[in-house]
Amino acid sequence: MCNKFCISYGEHPSQFGELRMPKSSIPCPVVVLIHGGFWQSKYNLEENNPIAEDLTRRGYATWNIEYRRVGEEGGGWTGTFNDVIDALNHLYQLKETYPLDLSNVIVIGHSAGGHLALWLASRTVQVESDGIFNKLVVPMQKVISLAGVTDLIKMWEIHEEKGIKSLVSALMGGSPNEVDERYKLTSPIELLPMMIEQILVHGELDRHVPVELSKDYYFKAVGQNNKIKLVILPGIEHFKIIDPTSTAWNSVVDTL
Repeated sequence: MCNKFCISYGEHPSQFGELRMPKSSIPCPVVVLIHGGFWQSKYNLEENNPIAEDLTRRGYATWNIEYRRVGEEGGGWTGTFNDVIDALNHLYQLKETYPLDLSNVIVIGHSAGGHLALWLASRTVQVESDGIFNKLVVPMQKVISLAGVTDLIKMWEIHEEKGIKSLVSALMGGSPNEVDERYKLTSPIELLPMMIEQILVHGELDRHVPVELSKDYYFKAVGQNNKIKLVILPGIEHFKIIDPTSTAWNSVVDTL
């Protein structure tokens, strides 16, 4: 059993999160969850409810965040990025009311949420705001990317090859050729090395985000002496990785 609280971190209807607290009076480690859906407004945080409930039963406080997405006012460049920063920073305010251990914060993102989670990890070294994005002030111990979009340019190329309307361009406000500086600022593979422990978990049968993205990111990170681990799951597709009834989810829990 757990207590769930819906809490706003901003004024927009999509600037909120769901905090689940285990039945405990001592400060709990915190798992921040960022959902996927290729940053589109038709997908929301409900995707992460099952794993949020599972993790809370295991003793973690979970902060399942929503954010402005492409298709709603303020979504995309740069609102989506600033929202995930603001949502993470809001943990400081939550700590005033709830027993949260902010020395032990882990961020887990799935798919496009994996992209945002890894990007957040890159922001931990920013001492001051760069004038584009808000400053991240809450420290992270670890980031876990579940079938994450580790390379925005490669993902853009994959959609182009398949003749799919570019979901990456919609987020970034243009193609890599049109706004290349934006891609350099937000594509995780361009932001290595990172000073945070990273774990990549990816299903071998993933047809939405090919496992090669995680492999390429991993090998580049290893070459730059990052603290990183890659877990490839045979026979697993894109959504099994966030199904708490699957063996794939057990592999994710093991990384915690």
